[in-house]
Amino acid sequence: MNPATPFFIDTHCHLDAAEFDTDRDAVYAAAIAAGVDTLVIPAVSRDDFAAVAATCARYPGCLPAWGLHPMYIGVHRPEHLTDLRAQIEAQRPVAVGEIGLDRFVDLDYATQEYFCIAQLKIAHEFDLPVLLHCRRANDDLLKHLRRIGVRGGIAHAFNGSPQQADAFIKLGFKLGFGGAFTWPRANNLRRLAVDLPLDAIVLETDSPDIPPVWVGRGRNAPGELPRIAATLAELRGIDVATVAHATTRNARELFRLGD
Repeated sequence: MNPATPFFIDTHCHLDAAEFDTDRDAVYAAAIAAGVDTLVIPAVSRDDFAAVAATCARYPGCLPAWGLHPMYIGVHRPEHLTDLRAQIEAQRPVAVGEIGLDRFVDLDYATQEYFCIAQLKIAHEFDLPVLLHCRRANDDLLKHLRRIGVRGGIAHAFNGSPQQADAFIKLGFKLGFGGAFTWPRANNLRRLAVDLPLDAIVLETDSPDIPPVWVGRGRNAPGELPRIAATLAELRGIDVATVAHATTRNARELFRLGD
């Protein structure tokens, strides 16, 4: 690709999700045509490993992350942590994820912490960054990260205070921005999108979830990423090429991707 041409990395995209079963090839082709060069596909459970692996095998721009999501603790079992380690050994991912903590939903928090802490230790063991799901639990996650120590990662769909953002950045994390900040009433996110250093930001869609304002209640897709980048550029008063190059560089450095 011409280095002068903006291209993008979607650092969080569930292209393996059932919502894409009828048109996954077309969705991927549209993303590539839009300039989305690479998509990171996080697993959410042990049973999801096969779908993520198949997606990454079919589409050359897709890279796997292996993890056990906190909202799926009803299906996780302790032995799945052994399976996670085996999956990492069999097919090294770009990250461990999607993992984390969620106080927004009514799911046993002690069980969430059990799986989260265990997976942070696995990430440390394999020297991998983590993709963190976090809702109303930033301080708890920061506490665990300080204690365990991982090779950075992404605070996915970050929505916290400037102080929490700074704490993640100091621990080597990037902050993931996607469709949520494009909504005009997302005042906190839009302030963060402007005020945070650009070298701390990566872009994501979380497709098929968290649609941007122009999609409304519809299905999100990775091909929306360039327009998300354009919204970030407009808010910051810079050109979209600057956003594209900076956020792509940030993601490449984090995931240790070659040129």
